[in-house]
Amino acid sequence: MAIFQNDGIEIAYDVTGAGPAVLLLHGFPQTRAMWARIADDLARDFTVVTADLRGYGASSKPEALADLTNYAFRAMAGDMAALMTSLGFEAFHLVGHDRGARVAHRLSLDAPERVLSLVVMDIVPTHTLLANWSAEVSCAYFHWSFLAQPAPFPERMIEADPDHFFEACLLGWGGASLEVFEALDKYRAAWRDQATIAAMTNDYRAALAVDVYHDAADVGRKFKGPALVLYGTTGAMAKLFDVPQTWAPWLEDMTAEAIPGGHFFPDQSPEATLAAIRGFLVNVQATIS
Repeated sequence: MAIFQNDGIEIAYDVTGAGPAVLLLHGFPQTRAMWARIADDLARDFTVVTADLRGYGASSKPEALADLTNYAFRAMAGDMAALMTSLGFEAFHLVGHDRGARVAHRLSLDAPERVLSLVVMDIVPTHTLLANWSAEVSCAYFHWSFLAQPAPFPERMIEADPDHFFEACLLGWGGASLEVFEALDKYRAAWRDQATIAAMTNDYRAALAVDVYHDAADVGRKFKGPALVLYGTTGAMAKLFDVPQTWAPWLEDMTAEAIPGGHFFPDQSPEATLAAIRGFLVNVQATIS
């Protein structure tokens, strides 16, 4: 593990391989450890960077500002752009799952010249999700509303039994079993920390207080580079939305593929996930070279 420091924030990351750069971003409630199997394979042809988002894993968990902007996706995207600059990569391929996909989408909007290609995994755009909030969405993704409640209500509830809460999240969005999560011990070590619990709640508070307005301001803008949308066949988003169609207004050059499994299909179907990502990246890189 290495640590990058930028403007008072420490970002934990690992680098492996050689070649064109690929940045892999995890989601809630995981850490960069989720990418182990996928990163090892991609490293045969790419320089693979895996990083913990601000507030997650071994990265900094700053006290939230009153306006929550330091937990917005824009702030997290800025962390990652600065990290990649420090490693000597002005342009790179970008892959994100869950919250990491939202950070990746924000980075593609704020600094499209940095993003060679974009892969977003099992999300619909933040603006679309919140603009179409319904009883069905609320039941499936109750944690958005719960975690966004004022401090310290959700923090204290989760601290009473963090394993129960976060493991229920792992199990609840598409039928995964805990056995598929090879890094479960690392996740448990991270989410048992009070600072991590507080940071993750602030991430979701910022989504409703800040991110939705950033995205609303960008409605109509499209990322023009190659983009791949992956989603789980049995996940909540696939049941509630036509996932590729939700991305059509945001991505100009898009392909989409359904992967067997639920929200955590990278853990349930790592081979299929790897094949989709690798095939996409290799094809994009061939056009660049």
